Amino acid sequence: MRLKSPRIEPWCVLVLLLAGTQARADDVKASFDENGFTVRTAGDAFKFELGGRFHTDFGAGGSGSVRDEFPDAAEVRRLWIEPTITLNQNLILDLQYAPSSPSTPINNLLLSYKGMGLITFTGGNFKEPFSLEQLTSNNDTTFMERSLADAFAPARNTGFAIGAHGDRWTASAGVFGGNINRSVGNGSLAGTARVTYAPMLSGDLVHLGLAGSYRSFDRGGPTISFDSSPESFLFKTSLVDTDTIKEARTVERVGAEFAWTRGPFRLQSEYIATRVGRDGAADLFFQGGYVYTAWVLNGKAPKYTLDAKTATEMGVFKRVEPESDQRVSRGGIGVFELAFRYSAIDLSSRDVRGGFEQDVTVGLNWYPEPFVRVLANYIHAWADPTASIVTGRPARADIAQLRIQVAF
Repeated sequence: MRLKSPRIEPWCVLVLLLAGTQARADDVKASFDENGFTVRTAGDAFKFELGGRFHTDFGAGGSGSVRDEFPDAAEVRRLWIEPTITLNQNLILDLQYAPSSPSTPINNLLLSYKGMGLITFTGGNFKEPFSLEQLTSNNDTTFMERSLADAFAPARNTGFAIGAHGDRWTASAGVFGGNINRSVGNGSLAGTARVTYAPMLSGDLVHLGLAGSYRSFDRGGPTISFDSSPESFLFKTSLVDTDTIKEARTVERVGAEFAWTRGPFRLQSEYIATRVGRDGAADLFFQGGYVYTAWVLNGKAPKYTLDAKTATEMGVFKRVEPESDQRVSRGGIGVFELAFRYSAIDLSSRDVRGGFEQDVTVGLNWYPEPFVRVLANYIHAWADPTASIVTGRPARADIAQLRIQVAF
């Protein structure tokens, strides 16, 4: 198991000192429970929350086709420290800091304002409004890793977004540059938008979503490539990979979302199409998608939320939660969930032979407490062909893995 020593940035300390100073100035109440450490003043004029997440993966597997694809049987997947300051219930300063990831220590670093009714303004480094699966917190995703199609999701970048929601709908749009851990002004600029609608919310729940993103690159700007390994953090080799796409000038993404729940049963699916425009060569077209089913064996389906502390992470599902009498700490056995997913990604187009991969994943999740869960996944992956930079030949992989997760 590899765990690097934490490195706390000076501005992280400043945030914590600010929280302590403000808290002493008022009548404060402090608590420590399954939601983390909280300090608040009367009427929540000031609230400081210190949460975090710790995900550790264990597994075994391999492909027999590529070398060194599974170097470790255990590794820390995530170790995040998550302080949040909220002023007058409307102004939110949120940080997600990963001391175990020196190359990408900052996840969220954002400021949100929610003082205009159903409208939210967010600026900083946060997720672009694209893909139901990507916008769902990794604390809440049904499987240990997101699907192969997540290779196309833009994820977190620095920018500004506006979001709004009603009783059944959400809409968000923003302008983004690069990621704060690499280069905010990286020679490219994107506009991304997403809308969702839930025509049914009582009894059956139906979620429909559509997202689009357009990013342009300056000459001499950043390079672009797409790749994907089997749906395992411990498996380190990408079976499909476009390598660097030369003379790329634009990337256009379109994503379609669907989800349906009935009682403890859920069906969810997405399809993402990506086009890369090039100078002096024909455009490239890549695609990917997934479909999965999940069944909560002895509990309720996860909650669906239309609001969020950011302008973009709206219209998503939370994780399964045990009822009070189901918690192991109170004599229960927890809640169990069974899930099955098929996903595919195609990275071959014209002169780029990135390969075509398909994964089948079976999962069993146990929720003993609201802040703890244990996930077991078995993944069978096959690529035909693999990327030419890998082997160019068909390859298969079988992986069994387990995750212990604590999040508060």
